[in-house]
Amino acid sequence: MKKKQLRTQITLVTIGFLLIIVTYFVYPYSKKVKINNNQDSQLEMLESDDQDSSFEYVEYEGFYNLNKPFVVKSEKALILNEQPDIVYMTNMHVILHLDNGTVLNIVSNKGTFNKVTYDCFFVDKVKATDGETEILAKNLDLLATKNSIEIYNNVVVNYSTGAFEADKVKYDFETKSLKASMYNDQAIKMKIFK
Repeated sequence: MKKKQLRTQITLVTIGFLLIIVTYFVYPYSKKVKINNNQDSQLEMLESDDQDSSFEYVEYEGFYNLNKPFVVKSEKALILNEQPDIVYMTNMHVILHLDNGTVLNIVSNKGTFNKVTYDCFFVDKVKATDGETEILAKNLDLLATKNSIEIYNNVVVNYSTGAFEADKVKYDFETKSLKASMYNDQAIKMKIFK
């Protein structure tokens, strides 16, 4: 009887560990990959000129946090009937004016802009600069709904006193603070200049 209980307990513990791993590691990664693939496929629609809802040289202006002006520009844009609040863009360029007078420029080959929440998702050859710090990456999420910037996939940060590479960076351009991490818990690669 004790061997049967031991096997049952080991089986339950194993199932518990598998559920934890799937819930916290596998599912979030697969969801992010699915979102990126969905964005890529929808952004590829911009390449074709036969879309009824495609536009050229689009520019949106507005304010986030009630006092910070921004401009979103693109050479080509697409608005799908199923998602009228989302604008799919090529050669996307965002200009943000921050409280401390800093002007933040972010450009990428492709991206999406939510006209309601002001969230921007940049994809492919992303470059962000505030005049002092330059960030290069494959993806950058400018989340007005969360007041944060998340940069991920092949991130390179260059600034006056050094440079580093990481898989993911959360950066605050107003306070100049950042949190860098690697997906597999390796140390980040960093060079400091004097």
